[in-house]
Amino acid sequence: MSEENLQFELADQKDADYWMKMVKCQDACPVHTDACGYVTAIAEGRDLDAYKIARATNPFASICGRVCGAPCEANCRRGSLDTPITIRALKRFVNEKYGPETGDFTYYRDGCNTKMLPPEKGDGERIAVVGAGVAGLTVAHDLVQLGYQVTVFEAYDEPGGMLTAGVPIYRLPRELVQAEINAILSMGVELKCNQRLGRDFTIGSLRKDGFKAIFLGIGLQKGRKIPIEGADLPQVFDGLDFLRAFNEGKPMELGRRIVVIGGGNVAYDVARSAVRPAKVPMADAASDMERTERIAYDVARSALRLSGDKEVHIVCLEKRNEMPADEIEIVEGEEEGIRLHDGRGPRMILDEEGFVTGLRTVKCVSVFDDNGKFSPKYDENVVEDIAADTIMFAIGQQSDLSFLEPDDGVDVENGLIKVDPDTYQTTAPDVFACGDVAHGPRLFIHAIASAQIAARSMHDYLRGTRTDVVVKKRWQPADYTMAEGWDQMKRRLPPALDSERRASSNDIVEINYSEPEARKQASRCLRCNVNTIFDTSICVACNGCVDVCPENLIKLVGLDQVRSDKYLMQIASDSLGIVEEDLAGYSDLELNELGGIMIKDESTCIRCAMCASRCPTNAILMKRFEFSRECVTIHARNPKIRYADAA
Repeated sequence: MSEENLQFELADQKDADYWMKMVKCQDACPVHTDACGYVTAIAEGRDLDAYKIARATNPFASICGRVCGAPCEANCRRGSLDTPITIRALKRFVNEKYGPETGDFTYYRDGCNTKMLPPEKGDGERIAVVGAGVAGLTVAHDLVQLGYQVTVFEAYDEPGGMLTAGVPIYRLPRELVQAEINAILSMGVELKCNQRLGRDFTIGSLRKDGFKAIFLGIGLQKGRKIPIEGADLPQVFDGLDFLRAFNEGKPMELGRRIVVIGGGNVAYDVARSAVRPAKVPMADAASDMERTERIAYDVARSALRLSGDKEVHIVCLEKRNEMPADEIEIVEGEEEGIRLHDGRGPRMILDEEGFVTGLRTVKCVSVFDDNGKFSPKYDENVVEDIAADTIMFAIGQQSDLSFLEPDDGVDVENGLIKVDPDTYQTTAPDVFACGDVAHGPRLFIHAIASAQIAARSMHDYLRGTRTDVVVKKRWQPADYTMAEGWDQMKRRLPPALDSERRASSNDIVEINYSEPEARKQASRCLRCNVNTIFDTSICVACNGCVDVCPENLIKLVGLDQVRSDKYLMQIASDSLGIVEEDLAGYSDLELNELGGIMIKDESTCIRCAMCASRCPTNAILMKRFEFSRECVTIHARNPKIRYADAA
């Protein structure tokens, strides 16, 4: 594609922005998964089509069906009407039918949207990916399809990164994680575990071994602690260390009274894991006696919890309604017996003869200042001591960049690897990085999205090309049927295990939808890619559409009511043939004598099509806006990328 044609495509894309943003779920998704498309397919019983749509832009669709932070749901237009569609859970519904967890990788391998990969192939160059988390494996997934030889180096004895180390086993089955990773490896990616950067190899040694580009996806490996008195006591742990040990079946020995400091999802992951019995693999026990002792220990732990002798507390600065943790985490945690102390700031860890006895807290008056900056203020006169023999911090993560050497050429900024925000290239031309180690903690889906960009940038670096993403769009007549009563259907979350069973086992908490319920929940979708298109040239201003709209979204108003809206006044001036500046000088009465304007509030349109049915002149039509993104490459170097010969 020539640069001239590319510029035309990009200009055309600007015209499509409004209609793309109408599909808020897809617009909000960092990898732009067509949630509207796969939810609609589920509602219509086209489950394989739904899987293909969900998988197309996401190499971890099955995992995201379990643990994604789901920005699509937070932005779902149905939420403006009542409550959002259960998009994430519906994704799980089809993944369990056709995803890698079935043991068959065929649909997975065939399902990648290759139009989102650069059209030109690589020349078999060797690429090193450091870190087998979602960012590293996404880069490997994309580059191996472009013809590169990709080797992934993982510091631990199993891949997955925070998927296995940080996500509790009661939320994400480890068999599912392994299946999705195996699907990526089946594409030709080489994996080497127990290979730690800085211990077993260096950036310099990778270069000497012939790797032409290097990706760093090492995440944030260390937790943070507040420097308060007692934080160095032996019974004070890093919550991330606890989670990794718990998930690996190598639990830390905890006491009866546990306090977790933090108010986010990780804090609840730590607390809810602490409630549960430790699961130790039988193969890890050295003898029958040790196995018997371990079983007895786990039974005793369960008995402690069920008898009410074991306590797990969460202490956080935020008030209950300000907490960053998901609402369902807080609710389910409470059901499992976790005690919340909100609006409290830790002051010191109490001890007797070097053993933790409690946590002293003070009232937190506010967490942020008037500018939204983190700046907690306290009332030191309101003190609460919480009895405890174990304290765990879950207040954030930080990097370990001790592996970097001066000759690597990789700069650090604010404790993170410094990258170009558009390409994720570091200050060393052949080294790229993204995910948490470059941005700080974010959702898995953000790491996937940035890794896809990083993979394209690495390809551009090696090929000397420039890759851009353009939008292909078209309007189609909308032939669709909404389910009976779709506008009155209530959101129903997937069923969950009862709290007693949850607290006494590591069984997966969330149960998949039944087929009838999945269909019903998917039928709630408002199909935001379907739009009411007005032809003002044949509108007779009969007000029929205004009268029939059940949501009162359409109004015919005089021009005086929109004179402060620059966009609408521009439309009026173009239609009337009056210069906008002259039109602004008209009085309200004069404006109304000129005419009116039909306006529609799209925020809660339910796509009932009653306005189109009522219109006597067919001035209103229901049309579907179809669009897709794809990569185009032009033979010009990307000005955002530093090349080795120009370094």
